[in-house]
Amino acid sequence: MAATVQRLLFSTPTFKSDGARARNARGRDPAGLRRRQTPTVRCVGTADPAAAAATRKSTVRSGGGDALEICRVLNGMWQTSGGWGRIDRDAAVDAMLRYADAGLGTFDMADHYGPAEDLYGIFINRVRRDRPAEMLNEVRGWDYSNSGYLDALKHLADLKEEGKIKTLALTNFDTERLHIIVENGIPVVSNQALTKALDPYQVQHSIVDMRPQQRMAELCQLTGVKLITYGTVMGGLLSEKFLDANISIPFAGPPLNTPSLQKYKRMVDAWGGWNLFQVLLQTLKKVATKHGVSISTVAVRYILDQPSVAGSMIGVRLGLSDHIQDTNAIFSLVLDDEDMNSIAEVSKKGKDLLKVIGDCGDEYRRA
Repeated sequence: MAATVQRLLFSTPTFKSDGARARNARGRDPAGLRRRQTPTVRCVGTADPAAAAATRKSTVRSGGGDALEICRVLNGMWQTSGGWGRIDRDAAVDAMLRYADAGLGTFDMADHYGPAEDLYGIFINRVRRDRPAEMLNEVRGWDYSNSGYLDALKHLADLKEEGKIKTLALTNFDTERLHIIVENGIPVVSNQALTKALDPYQVQHSIVDMRPQQRMAELCQLTGVKLITYGTVMGGLLSEKFLDANISIPFAGPPLNTPSLQKYKRMVDAWGGWNLFQVLLQTLKKVATKHGVSISTVAVRYILDQPSVAGSMIGVRLGLSDHIQDTNAIFSLVLDDEDMNSIAEVSKKGKDLLKVIGDCGDEYRRA
């Protein structure tokens, strides 16, 4: 049978959290574990709600009229799965509240992301019960030789009709399969890339990996599907930390010591190698200095400005470190034509990854 993986994306409205009200009468979380006392966190968004809505939020819609409002920069929770450091439950939930308090209230998770879903359950039980999170169910199909993914999508569509799922989306399907899903009339909002019947669609997309702007973007423009991107800062490679870094000599440069750094270093190698990547980082640094922001901020803004992109995901190391300030700078950053052209010029010097790897998601299906 074709393996199907479900992902969840929750969008949390602006809220005030009250630890006393959120805990049940026994002072325990949903797992039955006694929690330490934590301070009340007030989630207030920005001083100008109208301005915030215009820059921070994106609404993805399906052909059937379903809609889900998300923050345009999403918090990716793959980093809770263990490869980035030990996650303390209480510190992680407190960090989630800080992100939500800063207006960054959309979280992406999956059943194979360690405790991600449990953490979200504790987190959402600390917010007001009258402001429930909206849930987007995403489906990934691993084996295209078996059409079982269509059966899974049809069953999920039935659950959606019954009101048990708000919206249905896809992750890492290629353009051809997206066509097939649309032709089968399955109501999805995105494919994380989107289709006419679907809501959003999740895809790997960065300045190095511009594949979604080829075949997938054409389909999105025809159908109104929107993209939610991940890998946009390449696990942290697109940052000052790796500018002018020599990683060819052991211990001479920053270690590639996380699953995401190792994964996206392979993408750099496929695209053009470390020397060309340094040219890209130098170009991004020049733009970042011009605007008084970080390289990562420029990298995300560039992708958010691409056609059909509804939002971009940044991994969060909850309780270990945060990048709230850099993330919030994305919303006010405006790249001019000179900035966009200088970045595009370097990006195009690399190899066409559509020819090297294949369409969106094919890197997960290669032998």
